[in-house]
Amino acid sequence: MNKNILILLFIISSSLFAQTEMSNIAIAPGAFSRMGFGARGMGMGNAMSAVTDGNIVSYYNPALAAFQEGNSFQTSYSFLSLDRSLNFLNFTKKFNFGTITDANGTRPRSIAGVSVGIINSGVSGIQERDNQGNLISEISTSENQFFLGLSNRFSSKLAIGISFKFYYYSLYEEVSTTAFGFDIGAIYSFNENLSLSVMLSDINSKYKWDTSDLYGSEGLSTTDRFPILKKVGLSYRFEEPRIIAAVELENSNAQTNYLRCGAEYNIFEGFYLRGGIDKFDLNNFDFPVRPSLGFSYFYTLNSLVIGVDYAFVSEPYSSSDQHIIGIILNF
Repeated sequence: MNKNILILLFIISSSLFAQTEMSNIAIAPGAFSRMGFGARGMGMGNAMSAVTDGNIVSYYNPALAAFQEGNSFQTSYSFLSLDRSLNFLNFTKKFNFGTITDANGTRPRSIAGVSVGIINSGVSGIQERDNQGNLISEISTSENQFFLGLSNRFSSKLAIGISFKFYYYSLYEEVSTTAFGFDIGAIYSFNENLSLSVMLSDINSKYKWDTSDLYGSEGLSTTDRFPILKKVGLSYRFEEPRIIAAVELENSNAQTNYLRCGAEYNIFEGFYLRGGIDKFDLNNFDFPVRPSLGFSYFYTLNSLVIGVDYAFVSEPYSSSDQHIIGIILNF
C-alpha cells in the first residue's frame, strides 16, 4: 500500500472545509471550526458575537452564555456536498446567584452562564489504493472540537467570558493529533437594545503532527498553528417590527478582513425568518460572498418549548449548497 496517501488525505480533508477561498486562512488548520455553528447562526451570516437574544451558543462569544433565558439544548445536522459531514451539539444554562433589593427594585446579585458544545466534521468515501492503483478500501477522516464556555455579567452593562476548546483530528490509521486553545470575549450593553462585542478566538490552538509511527525513521514532526481571529460586533433589537440586526468585522493574523451581517425577524409568536451575508472579503472584492436564509418555528408544550431550525447557505464552486436542520429544546 502506498502510504503517501497520507499527504493526499490531509489535502482533501483540509481543502474541503476551506470554504473554497484560496487565501491564507482557507488552508490554515481548523477550517471546519470557522464555518459557523447551527442553523440560527449560519442563517444570520454568522454575525452573532453581539446577539444576546434567543438561543445562545458560546461558540460565537463566550460572554453570551450569561444572557441565556432558562436552559437551551440544540443539535444540528448539515447536508453538504463532496461526502463531507458537519454536525453540532450544544447546551447552555444561566445561573442567578442571590438577589439585591434597592430603590430600583429587586434584581439578581450576580448572573453567570455556562455553554458546552461539540462540532463534528469529516470526509468519507475517500478511496484507498495501492501502488498499482487497485482499490483497497474506503477510508474517512474525523475532526472535532469540544468547547466549554463560562460567562459572568459583572453589571447590567458588562459581561465577560472565556471558552476552553479541545480539538481531536483523526487523519489516517496511526496519524492523529490534538490541540487545546481558548477564546475570550466581552459584551457591553449600551441599553436593552444596543450591544457591542469584542472577542479573540483560537488563542494557543495548534496541531502537532508526528508520523514516525507510520513512516519510522522517515517520519516528521510538524506544528500547524491556527489563525487567531479578532472580532468586533454590533447588534440592535428593534421593538416594532421585532427585528434583530447584527454586523461583525473579523480580522486575523492570516491577513484576512471579513465583514458579515445578518437579521432575524420575529413575524409572529414562535416563528422567525432570518438572512445574512458571510465572508465579505474587504481585501479582495472578487471573492464571492456566502448569502444565507433560514427560519425557526417554536411550539410550547407545557413547560417545554420545542423548536425546529433550518438554514440555507450558498457555497460557491461546490456542486450543491449547504442545508442545515436543527432541533431546539428550551426548558
